Amino acid sequence: MDDPILTKLKARLDDTLTWPCVYIFKFIAPQSESEALIKLFQGRPTSTRQSAKGNYISITAELNMQNSEEVITIYREAAKIKGVIAL
Repeated sequence: MDDPILTKLKARLDDTLTWPCVYIFKFIAPQSESEALIKLFQGRPTSTRQSAKGNYISITAELNMQNSEEVITIYREAAKIKGVIAL
């Protein structure tokens, strides 16, 4: 794992969680990128909410993850989408 932030996150996840477990993802994205972000979750249940002006969308997904590497994979894929912020 090349990114020191993701390496630290993986260590923290492994120290604090027992796998498998439900992990909650929260992202904010420009409205124009909402489809790409929703597609990232491959049809699994998500909840969305638009910002007051409709420029942004927040997406929350509670997913059953088998290990910390699955969590990191989703964060890596989300980082490829322009303007996405992970919360």
